[in-house]
Amino acid sequence: MKYGVLGDIHGNISALEVAVARLTKLGARRFISVGDVVGYGAAPAECIELLRQIGSHVVQGNHDAAVSGGLGLAYFNPFAKDAVRWTRGQLDKEALDWLDNLPLTLELEDCAVAHGTFHQPERFDYVLEARDAEPSLQALNRSVCFVGHSHIPIAVLRLRDDPERTAYSHDACLDLSECERALVNVGSVGQPRDEDSRTAFALFDSDADTVRILREEYDVEREARRIRQAGLPAMLADRLFLGI
Repeated sequence: MKYGVLGDIHGNISALEVAVARLTKLGARRFISVGDVVGYGAAPAECIELLRQIGSHVVQGNHDAAVSGGLGLAYFNPFAKDAVRWTRGQLDKEALDWLDNLPLTLELEDCAVAHGTFHQPERFDYVLEARDAEPSLQALNRSVCFVGHSHIPIAVLRLRDDPERTAYSHDACLDLSECERALVNVGSVGQPRDEDSRTAFALFDSDADTVRILREEYDVEREARRIRQAGLPAMLADRLFLGI
């Protein structure tokens, strides 16, 4: 089975449309979103609608939880707070309820999904280095778990021939056939932060045991203009051009 794996979308419909189109062309039959469908970007309703149209499996991110009212804003920076408040005013009750009812984790046939970590998903912690992934790798019942949150593509791998050691990889093509466990951050669809402004997403082939992190150009100017016209902080538009 080929899965299209969508990292943090953050209300960026132009990037999401490009990602879905590319993944569909590559043969993805099921879609997964690792959360943060909304926040920062100015097309939250459109992004929710597209995910629902393609029947994507979706977990709840911290911005999704904040917009729906399930998470406070104490740990959000001022720009993120402004975006959360604006987004709440753009969504109808059905969309807010959809965000509120998203699960924190999913275990599908071939993989697990969480936003930040799998072992304590409600904390929305970051996996920034190998040791951050250890508790989640230990808790997994699947060989691979897809996460997001940091907006930076990385993989932490525990190999069968040396299960006490974890490897840290930025490779765009991953062979999971020799892995006992893997935690893979697929980057961000709508707001990359690895100094590459192109949208990022992944193709997971469960039969071949491979993951490919893919990049694609999209209409950044369109989304930046949408953010500015919505009255959201200009920084949220400017950073799209820089991939930060």
